Amino acid sequence: MKLGAIEAGGTKFVVCIGNEKGEVLERESFPTEAPEKTMENVFKFFDGKEIEALGVGSFGPIDPDLTSPTYGYITTTPKPGWNNYNIMGALKERYDIPMAFDTDVNGAALGEATFGAAKGLDSALYLTIGTGIGGGAVVGGKLVHGLLHPEMGHMKMIVREDDKYSGKCPYHGTCFEGLAAGPAIEARWGVKGSELPEDHPAWDLEAYYIGQAMANYILTLSPKKIILGGGVMHQKQLFPMIHKYTQEFLNGYIQKEEVTTDKIKDYIVYPELGDNAGAVGALALAMSVVK
Repeated sequence: MKLGAIEAGGTKFVVCIGNEKGEVLERESFPTEAPEKTMENVFKFFDGKEIEALGVGSFGPIDPDLTSPTYGYITTTPKPGWNNYNIMGALKERYDIPMAFDTDVNGAALGEATFGAAKGLDSALYLTIGTGIGGGAVVGGKLVHGLLHPEMGHMKMIVREDDKYSGKCPYHGTCFEGLAAGPAIEARWGVKGSELPEDHPAWDLEAYYIGQAMANYILTLSPKKIILGGGVMHQKQLFPMIHKYTQEFLNGYIQKEEVTTDKIKDYIVYPELGDNAGAVGALALAMSVVK
């Protein structure tokens, strides 16, 4: 089966040809520019490839509701030119094939649940912690949607007493994204996270906020696996500290060995698909609409 995948990111688009095994056979990437220029590059890649279905995982906010008049739109993004852009309309006008549309993080969650770290499980949570923080969840084998789509990066946090930073989020200040995304790390410490040494106190503070968020997600969604991706999570020394703080915030309330013992190291993990989680997730989205 020949499938198409688009990981539509705010910084770059990744386009792929793959198959039902989640194998990427052909891949290109290019900067996210104005919609017309970006979509021209998308069409140049897919034209003549004879794909059978297409999956699109996009930066948001988006409208994924099939019954909505603005289904397939990238909605209230501040990214110039993309506000209320009908990306699925442009694709459907070009290609008469089944298509699926969701957030990039929901796509990555589905990818990890289908082919990666949560394969075989009907419940999983995927978080990306990078330029922003976003999350996607699989519950009962299905991606979570509702009024819109999950915006897990914007839950308010308990600010640690020794942290005097006022938060980066223009909407919520000290939400998870406002305290722990890449721009917040840089604003708080004066350099990009990638320039900080592994033993810098920034990472203990970062793990404190991530662990706090993990406890909240566990209490709310009760996922069978949590996968943490994104640029910040390239700092692999974070994981043991995140495990510790998650347990401290749960404080023994959830009596499951996955979170009360050292098995937590196999419960909160790095993406098995690595930086391909979004692209492979879009392939999984394409598979979901093939009869």
